[in-house]
Amino acid sequence: MMRGAAGAAVILAFAAATAAVAGPPENPDSAIMQDFAARVADYQKLRKDLESGLRRLKSTPSQEEIAHHERELALAIREARRTARPGDMFTPPIAAEFRRLIGIAMQGRNAARVHESLGSAEPVQLRLRVNDAYPAGIPLQSTPPTLLENLPPLPPELEYHLVAHELILLDVKANLVVDMVANVI
Repeated sequence: MMRGAAGAAVILAFAAATAAVAGPPENPDSAIMQDFAARVADYQKLRKDLESGLRRLKSTPSQEEIAHHERELALAIREARRTARPGDMFTPPIAAEFRRLIGIAMQGRNAARVHESLGSAEPVQLRLRVNDAYPAGIPLQSTPPTLLENLPPLPPELEYHLVAHELILLDVKANLVVDMVANVI
């Protein structure tokens, strides 16, 4: 009998040690957002590397020089990401999590404010693709702050924008659609 109890104690001690090494179970939503953050960081590194290869834009009031630099940066990013497709940043699990987070923001006490903000914005109906430039002269619909509060923060060069029923990830300095999630609203 003592042998059985000692054996059971060893097994329990081994199980406890294994659980301690493995750590607590990972939150799947957290892992999804970590994946998104890693993808954003990879994009930022690529973008920074490409921008460092361009002629440095000095402070200038010339809209022509600024637009030229924007086009050069966009061209370099497009070339480096020529195989980019929807879902490269917003993988299916990430897209599902964004839809869930946006759905949460569109409910409860903030729902009226989000709907009001979306209703007062100028409707934008565009057909965009990854690596497209956002068309000049078409207003960027602002994303309601109460909705943005539910989404992961982005570096200053990237912004979320709603276009029709899609959420786009826009590189504002290159004026380039990095990725998009369909049917978020």
